[in-house]
Amino acid sequence: MHPIGIVANPASGRDVRRLLTNAGTSTLDDKVSVVRRFLVGAVEAGATRFLVLPEPQGIVRRALATLPCATSLEVVVAGALRHHDERDTAAAAATMHEAACAAVVVLGGDGTNRAVALGWPDAPVIPLSTGTNNAFPAAVEATVAGAAAGHLAAGRCSLEDVATRAKVVRVEVEGEQDDLALIDVALLREPPVAVGSLKPFDPDLLVVAVLSRAEAGAVGVSAIGAVLLPTSATDERGVVVRLCPVGAPDSSTVRAPTAPGTYLDVGVEAWRAISLGEVVGVEGPGILAFDGDRRRIIAPGQRVRLRVVRDGPWVIDVGCTLATGAARAHWLRG
Repeated sequence: MHPIGIVANPASGRDVRRLLTNAGTSTLDDKVSVVRRFLVGAVEAGATRFLVLPEPQGIVRRALATLPCATSLEVVVAGALRHHDERDTAAAAATMHEAACAAVVVLGGDGTNRAVALGWPDAPVIPLSTGTNNAFPAAVEATVAGAAAGHLAAGRCSLEDVATRAKVVRVEVEGEQDDLALIDVALLREPPVAVGSLKPFDPDLLVVAVLSRAEAGAVGVSAIGAVLLPTSATDERGVVVRLCPVGAPDSSTVRAPTAPGTYLDVGVEAWRAISLGEVVGVEGPGILAFDGDRRRIIAPGQRVRLRVVRDGPWVIDVGCTLATGAARAHWLRG
């Protein structure tokens, strides 16, 4: 029986964007309920061992408090709180990799799942939506998600049979460490002090965006691509969009949901499909935003290479896993 990883980000769905947009809120009690239901499903499928993200709110501990089976489970915290940011999530994911977790359930948005991928690039994940940008996670009932993870932990399913490798955007920054995004990388013409800000950015600041997918059901930068060239998670391509202020010469204007409950006009110079592995070059100055969050300052003249490749996390198909696992389990009881 392999362990199961649980990454419950207490900050997801609770940041300043609730004040600046119409984004919904995911409270700590909501997350405790999700984790509790996940544990019920996982235990029902036979799981007994769990590694959990270190976080100050004790989400998993609170979820276990009302489970009768809690005393029979082995629950270990994967590391320690050191930075109180995505670096702790990446470190916990690396620990889960070392422990050979069969699956990692991620409660968060695109940013939380990106942090997991930084620590474990090909992690087997079940991403559950509790963030602001939720293009990568899916809306799945936690009970059955737990049962799917339990089947994988028990070895009833092969990961390759029930999961698909995700596309990601690989980022090579001249003279610096490489990086990645799960959904989109955008270059913004914005002052360096804006790094780390969670405020939605003004579309007129966008210069170029490279998208691993552009699906109509998403909000954010990828939603702009969805208006122009819809691209799914299974399509063997990415999208590049060149942007400009609305009304600029020789430009078009599209209207897209750039944040929850928010539609804005966006200026577009050009867009096209890109092949997997094709390099898109951009140059500073500016700020690189990964999956909607401002992350890195790019100096004047500093070059960046962006590529969409299919070498990201394994995304587990819960329905397929349940069907396969149930066929190999002994569910009938006398």
